[in-house]
Amino acid sequence: MSKDIVKKDLRVLFISRAYPPVLGGIEDQNYNLGKALRKLTTTRIIANKKGKKNLPFFLLRLMGRLPFLLPKYDVVLFGDGVLAPVGRFFRFFYRRQKFVSVIHALDLTYVYQDTFLGKVYKFFNIPALRSLDKLIMVGNYAIGEAVKLGIEREKCVFIPNGVDVEKVFEPHSRLELEKLLAGKTGKDISFFADKKIILRVGRFVPHKGLHWFIDKVMPLLPDDYVLVGAGGYNPRTAGDKENYTTCQKYIKKHSLEKRVILFPNVPQKEMNILFNTADLYISPNIEIKGSAEGFGINALEAVVCKRIVLAADLQGLKDAIKDGVNGFLLEPENSLAWKNKIEEVLSPGFEKEEFIKQARRYTLENFSWENIGRRYLEVLKNL
Repeated sequence: MSKDIVKKDLRVLFISRAYPPVLGGIEDQNYNLGKALRKLTTTRIIANKKGKKNLPFFLLRLMGRLPFLLPKYDVVLFGDGVLAPVGRFFRFFYRRQKFVSVIHALDLTYVYQDTFLGKVYKFFNIPALRSLDKLIMVGNYAIGEAVKLGIEREKCVFIPNGVDVEKVFEPHSRLELEKLLAGKTGKDISFFADKKIILRVGRFVPHKGLHWFIDKVMPLLPDDYVLVGAGGYNPRTAGDKENYTTCQKYIKKHSLEKRVILFPNVPQKEMNILFNTADLYISPNIEIKGSAEGFGINALEAVVCKRIVLAADLQGLKDAIKDGVNGFLLEPENSLAWKNKIEEVLSPGFEKEEFIKQARRYTLENFSWENIGRRYLEVLKNL
């Protein structure tokens, strides 16, 4: 079948309320998904590129445009569950079109948050999700949560996130890492020369487990182990509550000021230095009511940057990391298990290079955006 025929086969209207240049996991995922679909079939992208503050204005414009756009497309795909009520409304009037949404774990677990917005979301969004034609879950954990909320299992299909290799994989030297850490902390560059650098990337929110790791694991590790926690920080977000200050509290409690470094809102250029030069990457997630890890894309980014990855055997992380293949899964909140595994993989006796080569090959074969895009297209065609 020629590419021209494929392009005429399905017309997709992809709507994203979170999109670059705003930084974030959903933003990156939606950008790469839209790009992958455009290569495979006729796809138009309508995206909010100005962040959460602009969302009300984006919704108003969207409601005005959709009546004119919908007749031209076969499938409407939403980038996450926030816009599900829009799909429910227009599905009533446009019966020929199919309405589909990508679903992250937080799209479902947000209903358990005891807040006004959590109650509003439960009242409007969950019934809307039930009404859509298909829900594409980025993690198997999300399917279980959907069923708990009365969503038909048959409506759910699992397709993992892809990993954007070009975004994160770059050649960087250990000296660049040491200069970056010295510049951020004010310490002499020689301080970091013989240190083992452990990296954790992700928002400063409770379920990411950074505060737990600082409190329970770092005091068990030798003095030459340094932890860097880098990621998004917004104390006024409508989603998970921040715990940056909790992390600071545990640093002070254990006198870890020299061994734990927190970098909020790090630019991508500096993030890439961390990803490509740290000695180890960790995702020490923990169970938190009303929140969850939908997939674990940062862990895969670390793998393609040739880092060893340790992740909690929990929620969506189990879809990203296959134990012993592209990383290692550890029991959540078992501090001794984490301490022992960290020392094992960073010891001279661990066959690091061979494992990294295997891990990266497996990740590229299973999580490239080209393959993920084809899986999306297959699901959309089958509607």
